Amino acid sequence: MSTVDKMLIKGIRSFDPENKNVITFFKPLTLIVGPNGAGKTTIIECLKLSCTGELPPNSRSGHTFVHDPKVAGETETKGQIKLRFKTAAGKDVVCIRSFQLTQKASKMEFKAIESVLQTINPHTGEKVCLSYRCADMDREIPALMGVSKAILENVIFVHQDESNWPLQDPSTLKKKFDDIFSATRYTKALEVIKKLHKDQAQEIKTFRLKLENLQTLKDQAYRLHDSIAQDQEKSDALKTQMEDLKTNIEAVENKIRCTGTGMNELRKLQEQISTKATARSTYFTLRQQQYAALSEENEDTDEELKEWQTKFEERITLMETKIGKLEREMNDEKTSSSSLSVTMNDLTLEIGKLQAEANAHMSVKHKRDSAIRNIFTKHNLGAIPDAPFTDDVAMNLTNRIKARLSNLEDDLQDKKKSNDTHLEFLWGRYLRVNARYSEVDGQIQSKKESQVGISRRMKDKENERDAAEMELSKHNLARLDERERHMQIEVERKTLALGERDYDLIISQKRPEIYTLDHKIKALHREKDNITNDADDRVKLELKKDELERCKKKRKKIYDEHKDKIKSVLKWLPSEKDLKKEITQAFGSVDADYNGLNSKSQEAEQQLKFAQMKVDGARSRLSKFQKDLDAKRKHLNAKLQSITKVSVDINKYPKILKDAMDDRDKHRNQYNLAKGMRIMYDPYEKIARDSHKCPCCDRAFTPDEEDWFVKKQRATGTSSAEHMKVLEMVKSDAEDFFKQLDDLRGIYDEYVKLGKETIPLAEKDLEQLLADESEKAQTFEDLVSVLAQVKMDRDGAEDLLHPIETIDRHVQEIQDLEPQVQDLEYKLDSRGQGVRSLEEIQLELNSVQRARCGGMLLGKKK
Repeated sequence: MSTVDKMLIKGIRSFDPENKNVITFFKPLTLIVGPNGAGKTTIIECLKLSCTGELPPNSRSGHTFVHDPKVAGETETKGQIKLRFKTAAGKDVVCIRSFQLTQKASKMEFKAIESVLQTINPHTGEKVCLSYRCADMDREIPALMGVSKAILENVIFVHQDESNWPLQDPSTLKKKFDDIFSATRYTKALEVIKKLHKDQAQEIKTFRLKLENLQTLKDQAYRLHDSIAQDQEKSDALKTQMEDLKTNIEAVENKIRCTGTGMNELRKLQEQISTKATARSTYFTLRQQQYAALSEENEDTDEELKEWQTKFEERITLMETKIGKLEREMNDEKTSSSSLSVTMNDLTLEIGKLQAEANAHMSVKHKRDSAIRNIFTKHNLGAIPDAPFTDDVAMNLTNRIKARLSNLEDDLQDKKKSNDTHLEFLWGRYLRVNARYSEVDGQIQSKKESQVGISRRMKDKENERDAAEMELSKHNLARLDERERHMQIEVERKTLALGERDYDLIISQKRPEIYTLDHKIKALHREKDNITNDADDRVKLELKKDELERCKKKRKKIYDEHKDKIKSVLKWLPSEKDLKKEITQAFGSVDADYNGLNSKSQEAEQQLKFAQMKVDGARSRLSKFQKDLDAKRKHLNAKLQSITKVSVDINKYPKILKDAMDDRDKHRNQYNLAKGMRIMYDPYEKIARDSHKCPCCDRAFTPDEEDWFVKKQRATGTSSAEHMKVLEMVKSDAEDFFKQLDDLRGIYDEYVKLGKETIPLAEKDLEQLLADESEKAQTFEDLVSVLAQVKMDRDGAEDLLHPIETIDRHVQEIQDLEPQVQDLEYKLDSRGQGVRSLEEIQLELNSVQRARCGGMLLGKKK
């Protein structure tokens, strides 16, 4: 048994559209009590509307059912009814019906905007929502509740204004009871069963033919399937062979690459060996030459040699410093050369891509030029310049082609209109000729039937004559004469017997009757002669009636076959006279909606493709930035590792650069300080030798003190020179280290800018483009779904156009035939013949003649 659990009302009559009012129905009984105007009747009306879809009486098509917008102070109010009930199977179902009432300039507009059934999936426990049209919803809910719609309307949820329907007139009462007890379903079911039996027999014949055709197609499909399977096996075998060959090719290519790498390394080693051997031989020859050119041995003292050695070591140290510096510069140049070679390779690839695109663009331009030339040559559109065409020339030629195409389309439309007009004229002539042909054919058939009847009667008369002659030939004339004499005697005897009776009164009484019968016989003969004379009109009448009946049957058959489709398209059944107009208007409206939605969907698809192109471009840019970031990170890591000789985090580069700069400044200050001290102490020895006193305090030196001061000064100068060399080397190393790090500053700044500005900005642009793409994709999907629904409606209306044309043609034929039949019937009635057949008149004539013969016998007897 189905039960009602809860109901939500919002925006219905006196219920506020902003508040949700929930009514719970308790078992076994729920009483609703309240003052007048509280909404008790509204609850019953909402229950009835939720279950049957019928608006309450006196609601003015829903205008007074939904909350008044004027009362709410709005131009539009929405109402909603949610009803939760248990079906006959005990399943929970929620029925949702939503309505909208809009205040227009001069009127109110009511519209049902949503009909939804909510159920719970027993397997997953999730809510399942199904949207229905109102008519489908009205059928679905009574079926779920297990109660007919008539019982819900007239018994369970009957409105108080309609509760006295048992006291109405008998016809309405009978209709109500028939709906409640479904009395008419059985008769309709028998008719439907007979019709279905007939249709099924026809369909069985059709399906047998289709079955034979399908059997043939099935055999062909099996053969094709076998051939496809064989081809698939061959294709799989070939794919396996291709994969094996690809694997072998990759292995061979790897071996070739490894061998090439080894050969390159071997060539480099051989070149280095030859270079080193040449340098060794050169050095050996140079040494021998220098040794041979040595004229004498050096005779300097040990101190002088040590001094020379010191100077030579200083020179060697400077040379080594310069060599190290040059090696570092060479390494930097090699690194920059490798990066430039990589850049050059990238630029070469980019040039190749651009060249390929340029070639593709040129090929497309050539194809465009050839297509334009072919179109101009084929359709004789005039002279064109020599190829290749410039963009302006191509655009001008394209516009000429488009103008010519539009002219041809206009000519085509004009010819279509003229052809349609001519076709309508020919169709009218065909209908008139067909009608004339039917009339002439009916006359010919009637003439042939009359001729056949006359021939048959002639044969019957000849047969009767032959039979009479045979009968006469069989009888004996003597016996006939004897019999005639006896009959004459009998007649005289009867005459004498009758003469004794009084028949004058009887004869006087019968004479008026005989006169009336004679007059009636003459009238029937005249009517028979008129019928014979008007046989053509009568035959034409019968033919017209048959044709009229045939047209009505065809019209009714087509109308019955497409009644449901017409009702589904128009939501109501118009009269047959207005059927074509309504269907044409419905198709025009749906076709216009379909064309508009189709253009919108195409525009949305183009916008979606454009958004996808933007997203792909943004992704490619982001990928390029990521690759640049990774390349700069790897380059900076490699440089820092080669400079610092240890693995360093790239994010510590600013700190390392600052430390290197501080270290450079520190060693530079130390070197400058030592250099200044040496410059200051260098003149002391000369001053001491020249003035024989202390350069600092002007105290006179003794010879021993002077020698000791000079010796000490020389030792200090020698140590300071060595210290200067060391400080200069350290300063040079610090400057080189700082310079190498400082050279990476531009790359590091680009790396930081990529990581902190360019890539986040590109990611933000990509997110915006993805959101835009998602929005446009959703819009396109919504348009496609709506377009599919509208296309279904359009196809349904388009399928009805041809049957409706046929029905309209039959209606026109019926309208043409009915006046003709009425004219013929009136023509025959005006002659006093009515529409009786010749056989009926003959039967009446025979009965009248028999009655007259009876009266004549009485006169003869007298």
